[in-house]
Amino acid sequence: MMKAPPLLPEEIFQRVLRLARFDGLSIVIAASLCAVLAASRGDPVGAGIGVLIAGAGALELHGVTLLRHSDARGMTWLINSQYLIMAGMLGYCALRLAHPQLEPLHATVTAEMKQQLEVIGLSVDEFIELVYRMTYLAVSLVTVLYQGGMAIYYVRRREAVTAALTEG
Repeated sequence: MMKAPPLLPEEIFQRVLRLARFDGLSIVIAASLCAVLAASRGDPVGAGIGVLIAGAGALELHGVTLLRHSDARGMTWLINSQYLIMAGMLGYCALRLAHPQLEPLHATVTAEMKQQLEVIGLSVDEFIELVYRMTYLAVSLVTVLYQGGMAIYYVRRREAVTAALTEG
């Protein structure tokens, strides 16, 4: 089986633009919705983090605009936006883990769940704390993998994008 030829710099450039636009818009929309939901629940920290992350998504979109105007500095904006998103998410998770808010979660435990917890020897409080911690640790892990992966993707394509911009 023959190996496909490497992509031309222009093809890589177009892929980077499409992915960055989609990623930036997705982040702006999702983080904005989270900020509004947090604010409606009276959570100023959550709302602030949502606004910060939405702003980082906007920085990614700014990078796309720079690239579309043949400015190679756009790659730096794409890369740094990923680090800002990661820092915001990890900071939020660390804050929530350091200052857990478990009381509202007690209402989600049904009588059937309480019976099952008794069978396995966990109290409701232990169960809620375990699920809470695992959730924020999972969000942290996914954030590092996704945003870190995106940053690596952009770093590895910087040279090809710069070549496409100088050729075009």
